[in-house]
Amino acid sequence: MNASDLKSGSSVGVVVPQRAAFHEPLPLKCGRSIAHYELAYETYGTLNAARSNAVLVCHALNASHHVAGVYADDSMNTGWWDNMIGPGKPLDTNRFFVVGVNNLGGCFGSTGPLSINPDTGRPWGADFPLVTVEDWVNAQARLADQLGIQQFAAVMGGSLGAMQCLQWSIAYPQRARHALVIACAPNLSAQNIAFNEVARQAILTDPDFHGGNYYASSITPRRGLRVARMVGHITYLSDDEMASKFGRTLKHGKVNYGFDTEFEIESYLRYQADKFSGYFDANTYLRITKALDYFDPALEHGGDLARALAPATAGFLVVSFTTDWRFSPERSREIVHALLKNKRDVTYAEIDAPHGHDAFLLDDARYHKLVAAYFDRIAGEPA
Repeated sequence: MNASDLKSGSSVGVVVPQRAAFHEPLPLKCGRSIAHYELAYETYGTLNAARSNAVLVCHALNASHHVAGVYADDSMNTGWWDNMIGPGKPLDTNRFFVVGVNNLGGCFGSTGPLSINPDTGRPWGADFPLVTVEDWVNAQARLADQLGIQQFAAVMGGSLGAMQCLQWSIAYPQRARHALVIACAPNLSAQNIAFNEVARQAILTDPDFHGGNYYASSITPRRGLRVARMVGHITYLSDDEMASKFGRTLKHGKVNYGFDTEFEIESYLRYQADKFSGYFDANTYLRITKALDYFDPALEHGGDLARALAPATAGFLVVSFTTDWRFSPERSREIVHALLKNKRDVTYAEIDAPHGHDAFLLDDARYHKLVAAYFDRIAGEPA
């Protein structure tokens, strides 16, 4: 597949979200369990007769099951990885059956803090348990069971989604033939945990948060969520990308000596914050950032990542980006070295891209050609 082939890829078109209900209690790592829950998901492409061409796409912090295509009643709501997934695209839906899932605890259709707690008849709110990457993967495995998929050709994700791919390779080594681990780290650095804590404190100290039980009122903690989004968004971009996009450009062409938006970067951050706070749930944000903080497969192995990854049998594609300072290439190389210690089949690429952490979501011909070539390899393997 060449660059022109990638550009000629088309959308999966209009898609329809689905829901799967589960009535067997799901034990959670925090020690609690959830008795009844639903997962929202979407699928693209066709599952072959052998049920061997399925690919699970795991989402990052603020994304969802809506990975590709558009909705009939909202043609502007394009899937968050639509440039990667579709006919003729790197993950080609003419050859693969793609599954996207909104994780448990989410706010886009899966059971989460916004959902009604059947024991109280009110939204779960602050009572919704803390969920982890391990819990998400266990729930995804149950969805795969419902769909009749015993083994995925690949699991794929970027950032927090890539952490789920690592967990899949450890917890269900026989159920994932390949893992595409993109813009990832084996655990969060202290600096990353610190960014998440600042974001959480912005929410927790918002007077409209009400201890997480704000659903009964018509007010939500938008101010805290706005600040949380600003903090997060700064970490997703590189300094070079910010300089290239915004520099020190003044919105009105002159300094006004006030606290309104004067620099273009301020305007951009406020716009992103306003948009995000209008559709994302604060309780979900708190839980997802905690799941990020808690993920550390090496913890139970004395900090030895190689021992943690020893159960994995999948082939791996590990991709990092040079200007990603949140999940730097050094962190991806930790994963690669641990896999090589276990003599696993690993392909590693470090893409020279200026975009920072967000590079895994953007168009880059080298990156997309690499992913396409890897899926070509998977398609050519015996199931």
